[in-house]
Amino acid sequence: MDVTGFFSFILLATLVILISAGLDRLYARVIPVRTLYYAIRMPGVVLHELAHVFGCLITGARITKVVLFSRGGGSVTYSKPALPLLGNLIISSAPLFVLPVVLACLTWLFGAFLGCFLPPILPPSLETTAGIVNMAATTIEIFITNIFTHTNGWFFLYLYLAASIILSLSPSGQDLKNAVLGIVIFVTFCLVVIWSGCAPAIALLSLVISPMSTAFSLGIMYEMIAFIASVPFVIIYGLTTRQI
Repeated sequence: MDVTGFFSFILLATLVILISAGLDRLYARVIPVRTLYYAIRMPGVVLHELAHVFGCLITGARITKVVLFSRGGGSVTYSKPALPLLGNLIISSAPLFVLPVVLACLTWLFGAFLGCFLPPILPPSLETTAGIVNMAATTIEIFITNIFTHTNGWFFLYLYLAASIILSLSPSGQDLKNAVLGIVIFVTFCLVVIWSGCAPAIALLSLVISPMSTAFSLGIMYEMIAFIASVPFVIIYGLTTRQI
């Protein structure tokens, strides 16, 4: 890994966060019935908070209160993590890694046991135009096959769960505040390791960042699925607004 590769990783993480936040705002705007919006959000919010709980457990933070879902979202209140410096970063960013893994497992489950056409979704290459085009083509093929070619009712449940989880992928403002010091320390440490030129240390760093990059890449593809799922709501919203 070099500096360019590391900053590509940072850019990928930033894109995942921004797209998730943007999709959440889009859904909130184009779904007029708030109860329906909350129903779409609920599974993702619950998983988001459970990911924070998992982060607390592995960093030694004592959990004092958990709200898995409410109209204002969810929350996890915890004490100072036993793991110094990076503890808050791990807790706050846990949903970014846990939720794509959950989606990958759901994709396998719906494809292997419920008859949905969901080909193995490998982390897409976003470094080339061909990689982006291939990702878009695969996503569109999934929709066409499951809805029109070989209609499968289970696919709509998968679509609901995937969209809900993606909308909850982005960290909250409080998550970012809790993680800011850890982010600075993490980025600084990574750059020092890369600039040191120490091959074993750089190899170890690459080993740590690789699965994180995989999770973010999968997140991008699932975000595309969530965006396509929002199209009917956008059309209905546009027609309704035009009539008014």
